[in-house]
Amino acid sequence: MTVTTGIVNSLTSARLPKWVPWALLAGSWAVLAVVYGILAAGSGGDYNIVAVIFLGTVLFDVLLVTTSYLVEGSRKARDRLVTSLVATAFVIAMLPLVSLVFTVVVDGWKRFDIAFFTQSMRNIVGAGTEQFPGGALHAIVGTLEITGMATLISVPVGLLAAIYLVEYGRGHLSRAITFFVDVMTGIPSIVAGLFAFALFALVFNDPGIRFGFGGAIALTLLMVPTVVRSSEEMLKLVPNELREASFALGVPKWLTIVKVVIPTSIAGITTGVTLAIARVIGETAPLLIIAGFTSSMNYDLFSGRMMALPLFVYTQYANPGTDVQPYLDRAWAAALTLILIVMLLNLVARLVARIFSPKLGR
Repeated sequence: MTVTTGIVNSLTSARLPKWVPWALLAGSWAVLAVVYGILAAGSGGDYNIVAVIFLGTVLFDVLLVTTSYLVEGSRKARDRLVTSLVATAFVIAMLPLVSLVFTVVVDGWKRFDIAFFTQSMRNIVGAGTEQFPGGALHAIVGTLEITGMATLISVPVGLLAAIYLVEYGRGHLSRAITFFVDVMTGIPSIVAGLFAFALFALVFNDPGIRFGFGGAIALTLLMVPTVVRSSEEMLKLVPNELREASFALGVPKWLTIVKVVIPTSIAGITTGVTLAIARVIGETAPLLIIAGFTSSMNYDLFSGRMMALPLFVYTQYANPGTDVQPYLDRAWAAALTLILIVMLLNLVARLVARIFSPKLGR
């Protein structure tokens, strides 16, 4: 015979299941998405993704608090109100990013084709022809070469400077390096371009010099402070006990840095380098001054003008022909390509950090 005790667990009674807030949020966004989809289709205007997410989140707040008040009582409803307001603040902070990515993907997808990645703009006027609509191959190659050279120069310099500051630096020289790194952090990008232009104009005695290596030097000036600062902070996080254990075994200091300190902090250093690359890969002003722009392919960093993706976006938008739309489509496609390159770099950095980070046992 089954005996019913009538005992109710007060900790689990009158509680909303964990899936309810997520279901309310998804439902609110779906309702607003349908409403704005109908409005956009009826008026012929653009789809407002920002309004969908913002108003959908506000509707979610109202529904969640109301549902919680009816089921869980006023005290829990107040708690959920504050929690939902915090989540709403996060959503509002993310709205510019969501709007940017949505706009770039929607407008850039129109010219995201094979021709865009296999053709340059040489002899292309307007929309071009059906077989040769023009593309950004020359700009993609220029971006990869210039940014790659800047990374090749700035990462060893920045990492070695950070190692000196953390492991060896004492006295006036260390303070001077820290001061100048802080100053370089705030240098406007156009000043870096002017410096590189003035340097090579004086060295080669050519006031009209334009070449890709000069752009790499300008980007190096912007990358080095970020690499130094991020690497310095990561090296400081390595416990001193690891260094002392290595010294106790008779390992020299330089070998301790190479075998213990750097491998321990490699994940953070890789992340800092990726942030530095993402910081400079979209720079336009310094490259416009020293690298110039061209519509033809140029694989040589040390000779001739070289196009980059930010410059390609700028020239396509600022100097359209009589038919503006093909130029805008190419500009949006180049912007989407730039975002995808940065995303790929972040994925590669995470993969490198996971592979080379120390494997700690239990």
